[in-house]
Amino acid sequence: MNTFNAVALSLALAGFSAGALAEAKPFSVQQLLKLNKLHSETLSPDGNKLVYGVKEVADDGSSESNLFMLDLTNPKAAPVKLTSAKGTEHDVVFAKDGQSILFLASRDGSSQIYRLPLGGGEAVKISDLPLDINGIKLSPDGKSLVMTMRVYPECDTLKCSKDKFETESKRKSTGREYSQLMVRHWDTWHDHARNHLFVASLNGNSLGEPVNITKGLDTEVPPKPFSGMEEVAFTADSQYVVYSAKAPSKDQAWTTNYDLWKVSVKGGAAENLTSKNIAWDAQPVFSADGSYMAYLAMKKPGFEADRYGIMLRDLRSGEEKEVAPLWDRSPSSIQFGDDSRTLYVTAQDLGQVSVFEVNTQFGDVRSIYNDGTNSLIGSSGDKLVFTRRTLVEPGDIYTVGKDGDRLTRLTEVNKAKLADIKFGEFQQFSFKGWNNETVYGYWIKPANYQEGKQYPVAYLVHGGPQGSFGNAFSHRWNAQLWAGAGYGVVMVDFHGSTGYGQAFTDSISTDWGGKPLEDLQKGLAAVGEQQKWLDVNNACALGGSYGGYMMNWIQGNWNDGFKCLVNHAGLFDMRSMYHVTEELWFPEYEFGGSYQKNRDLYEKFNPVNYVQNWKTPMLVIHGEKDFRVPYDQGLAAFSYMQRNNIPSELLIFPDENHWILNPDNLEQWYAKVLGWMDKWTAK
Repeated sequence: MNTFNAVALSLALAGFSAGALAEAKPFSVQQLLKLNKLHSETLSPDGNKLVYGVKEVADDGSSESNLFMLDLTNPKAAPVKLTSAKGTEHDVVFAKDGQSILFLASRDGSSQIYRLPLGGGEAVKISDLPLDINGIKLSPDGKSLVMTMRVYPECDTLKCSKDKFETESKRKSTGREYSQLMVRHWDTWHDHARNHLFVASLNGNSLGEPVNITKGLDTEVPPKPFSGMEEVAFTADSQYVVYSAKAPSKDQAWTTNYDLWKVSVKGGAAENLTSKNIAWDAQPVFSADGSYMAYLAMKKPGFEADRYGIMLRDLRSGEEKEVAPLWDRSPSSIQFGDDSRTLYVTAQDLGQVSVFEVNTQFGDVRSIYNDGTNSLIGSSGDKLVFTRRTLVEPGDIYTVGKDGDRLTRLTEVNKAKLADIKFGEFQQFSFKGWNNETVYGYWIKPANYQEGKQYPVAYLVHGGPQGSFGNAFSHRWNAQLWAGAGYGVVMVDFHGSTGYGQAFTDSISTDWGGKPLEDLQKGLAAVGEQQKWLDVNNACALGGSYGGYMMNWIQGNWNDGFKCLVNHAGLFDMRSMYHVTEELWFPEYEFGGSYQKNRDLYEKFNPVNYVQNWKTPMLVIHGEKDFRVPYDQGLAAFSYMQRNNIPSELLIFPDENHWILNPDNLEQWYAKVLGWMDKWTAK
């Protein structure tokens, strides 16, 4: 069994004292909402200076965000506050000489570029464009910037796009007109504008006229809604930009064929660098010496959760190979080391997001740091700089030696606030699931745990379905909030979860209600045997998205397992779901084709076909702006239960999408969920 307890390490690193812990109170959503947040971390070109942003939340809920700088050459150096203006500085990049930083801020109502000298002085606004700038990246020679702005593809000027936005905002009619999919995505209807890339020269505080290098392109660069400038890169000579995007076509809603495109900084026709691969290509990066381009590539068309392979292209010979093809993990980010032969990679691995070193010549993969959820910032001499989160740490910046030694904490952005919080002890566990294969999970003790007592169970089921409830701190589904409310928490990474090899991830496709349900049943039984303080006969299950689907599936196929259920944005009727969701590639891969092509499989795992077995009290939650799983799926489940006298309640948020993002709504969400669970578990 692969078990560990990270609490002692985490608390020691945070500098907690026994006295502070004695005064701490169990974690609540009100405390969650007042935690400070790191953002916009970046390293200077020489790796000696670190700049990062902190959003600080006051007791009254108001917030202020500022940038700080840390001298990494001086272990005793304190962070220096760089900004104090209202608003948030983001997309921070160092100038080539490391003596100033560039960032985006909306200090006068429009998101523009500012330069701040690090030797002293105020930030100077260096752009004044008609449209908001949404992301920037500096060229290797420091002489130009690539930026993204939202424009109308048919417009030749930024003013044209601005005028069209203003005209559209004043239009008295409200009808939207379309001739192809996708007409809406995630939580917004398509407004016929697109993200485009622009390149402008940079000379001190002067920005040249932006050139639209994706002029006329009827596709998103970078892709919406979750991609950013990690999908855009300058070549080492600063003469070209490479980006990931779909080719304009009518199949946008049912293809995952993102390619890498290369275009001159002066504009012109783009060259498709990955036309031979009809699956997903992403995150191009270039070695400093200009010899290599690395990127991530999937192999299965239409599948968004395929394993990303690391591809390496020799830019001198044109030869290309997959690096470490036998390594059964899917990287989430890649960076070249200083030697242009080493890649530093993050990837999910057994409930963590770990940092690895990959040798591009031989394909050797070496784990550097594997505790918690880690995001690499960059390299500083013989150390790596990264952010780290765990089930008891909201997030701070660390360094670690490239040999995995000398772990050092650089920031403590929530030290005072965490001193008032009592988290529950947690541990990873394993058991034999479907086909007698090893499955992993986590349990968390109630924050006020007392030896000898039994506690009701909050059984959290992750979404995706190719996802994971691992060793991470979440600002939405935070497992410690159930521990703070007196529940024992159990989370199982059932077959289909990520970080356990691609075959394990693949195993859920075309089997949504099979292996995962068996894992959840066996996992709850196993953890109850391993941890007698868990009262598995007094449990509530809850999940969102696929986790919500699983609540509906449990209703019909495991209706004696729980005292209550909580279904957030769950799929209820797979037939209607197929015809109203926006990313058709998702159900078509998961169920082996369109509904018309593979009707029997959709109906085999369709919760609506098992409603005659429903009897467990269920709370249904949905957002009206959810276009991934439209809210009629939640209404349908609630309507059935109401009509058939099954205890049920409904919570609808008119202003939320697939997630709950508004802090006030999140507070209401937890109050309703915990109240519902308290009612049926009768703690």
